[in-house]
Amino acid sequence: MNRRPFIRRNAAVGKFGENLACDYLINLGYSIVGRNLKVHHKELDIVAFDQDNLVVVEVKTRSFNSILDGSWGLTHSKISSVTDAGYEYARTHFLDMPVRFDSVICSQNQDGTFSLRHEKDAFYAPWK
Repeated sequence: MNRRPFIRRNAAVGKFGENLACDYLINLGYSIVGRNLKVHHKELDIVAFDQDNLVVVEVKTRSFNSILDGSWGLTHSKISSVTDAGYEYARTHFLDMPVRFDSVICSQNQDGTFSLRHEKDAFYAPWK
């Protein structure tokens, strides 16, 4: 079974969702610092400033035929990875400000349009 077309389609849907999320955040007044930033071997979807906060945004996009909502993708290991990388980003860039972790869930509607659900302070660093 060849999974390549499936993987490429998922990557395209994910990229589209990140573009929608960036546009949405910019309209809210966020300043986008970077997208798909690598911190060691981890990746941050969107890094932005919102007033005096550094905001790390995890974007989960799901197509219409997806069984589960994108928030199911925010697993314990994903949260741990994103929070570790977010704090490391702030440390290595000498940013002395609060770090907040938001999520944007992009869901495709039956008519092909997308709906966004933005949650501020969506998650925190887990206890280890």
